[in-house]
Amino acid sequence: MLGAGPGQLGLLEAARKRELYVIAADRDPGAPGFSLADRRALISAEDEPALERLASAEGVDGVIAPGIDWSVAIAARISAKLGLPHPLEVESAQLAVSKLKQRERFAEAGLPFARYAVASRGEEAEAAATELGFPLVVKAPDRHGQRGLVLARGREELDSAVERALAASRSGLCMIEQLEPGPEATVIGFSLDGRYHALAVTDRRSASAPAFGVSLEHAWPSSLSETGLKQTIEIAGRAAAALGIEQGPSYVQFIAGERGPLLVELAARLGGGHDAELVEAALGIELNGLALAAALGEPIDSDALTPRSLASGACTSFLVAPEGELVAVHGAEEASALEGVKRVRLYREPGYVFAPLRSRSDRAGAVLTLGRDREQAVERAREASDLIRFEVASPRSPT
Repeated sequence: MLGAGPGQLGLLEAARKRELYVIAADRDPGAPGFSLADRRALISAEDEPALERLASAEGVDGVIAPGIDWSVAIAARISAKLGLPHPLEVESAQLAVSKLKQRERFAEAGLPFARYAVASRGEEAEAAATELGFPLVVKAPDRHGQRGLVLARGREELDSAVERALAASRSGLCMIEQLEPGPEATVIGFSLDGRYHALAVTDRRSASAPAFGVSLEHAWPSSLSETGLKQTIEIAGRAAAALGIEQGPSYVQFIAGERGPLLVELAARLGGGHDAELVEAALGIELNGLALAAALGEPIDSDALTPRSLASGACTSFLVAPEGELVAVHGAEEASALEGVKRVRLYREPGYVFAPLRSRSDRAGAVLTLGRDREQAVERAREASDLIRFEVASPRSPT
């Protein structure tokens, strides 16, 4: 497994339930998923040569990258080289990890997305800004999460935004994109033998700058209109097909804009926001287990993708701790005991130093709740979150 961070916890639990022997690779010795793995490898999930040597030496039966975009292509390439089963063809995986290549395929397929430009230096960015207008989203096209993702609200913020995006970019390019107004939505899906199955559509609430783009809450079912929901699901399926994704999980982010649903990006993996756990809790679909089966080349019955109504509303709400060294967490047991609370996850142990919220890796935990509808699930998640308090010591001043 490439990665052992918070986004991989659900899959690691599913692997343990199946009694699979798991080698987890992560460069962070404190990665929370290591406690669920049979063996830990202190290797970056992006160090392809080292990961290939490890997979070959251990004679693994499958390689999976459940929560890191760039590693999706690494897992596909290693599997192809070692003759292992894998849900993605190498070409599709490589398309999926590049926001620029995605956009090219989406354009060929006639799919809707916000206007954008590509720049490699400040002068090109200035020209793009003049054409597109502010506010603008500036991003590294080959990074995941919020690394190299910056909101430029005016010309005075453009240079620093471009500088940050280019510093994070592997290709020396950055994308400059119109910020379309509208709520965010995510389609959680699974492809089986070339057929796309939309399992759930959630409302996505994100943090504002300087943590622009960091997800704080996923609520199901989506508040999109019936027409908007139908359009969003149809576009998500076409997006997966445009990248050649015929097997395995994916999630697609949208902006529900004035012109209709607009694609933001597709990830050919499980969502990093415990999406699979939400789907299992609300609909009875064991998405983590399906992702493992796909990675091992096991047959999957289409009935496994048939939802069962276990709840009419669900919400994942993320916890944010104040800056400083974690001393203790209070209120987690009380939150867990509230009606409708399915699970409370705490990502870090005492001694961990929280940085200010800038990326998803800075989040402190998550609460999953169920309810009679979306509104009640969200209310319960926020009530539970309010009970949990992170006691931290003030950050030490540099000497």
